[in-house]
Amino acid sequence: MEQAKGELKAAKDLYATSNYAWCCFTCQQAAEKALKAILEHLGTPTIGYNLLALVSEISKHINVPKEVEDACRILNRYYIPTRYPNAFSSGAPVHMFNEDDAKDALERLGKVMEFAREITGIA
Repeated sequence: MEQAKGELKAAKDLYATSNYAWCCFTCQQAAEKALKAILEHLGTPTIGYNLLALVSEISKHINVPKEVEDACRILNRYYIPTRYPNAFSSGAPVHMFNEDDAKDALERLGKVMEFAREITGIA
């Protein structure tokens, strides 16, 4: 959870400085770390970055709220296109994500972080 919390702070800093593509990516990264913290807590450490695959693994042990799964479905979309210019037919990722995208990513990350805190007991 420590890494997830650090990446949440970084995402907020990126949002505050209008680095929206990187904010979205960092939200995906923080969610990944939070989900992995849950899996570690459950005694099932894992690797991989696909948030839905991590949610699927968690759901073998405990119930994952639909809002958390839905949040992960959206956050998953920020893994590649936020960083790679060839993810779009033209234009750099830095121009493809806006304040609304980043705000939404932060809100969705908040749901994942809250769930992870509840399960792991780590604030």
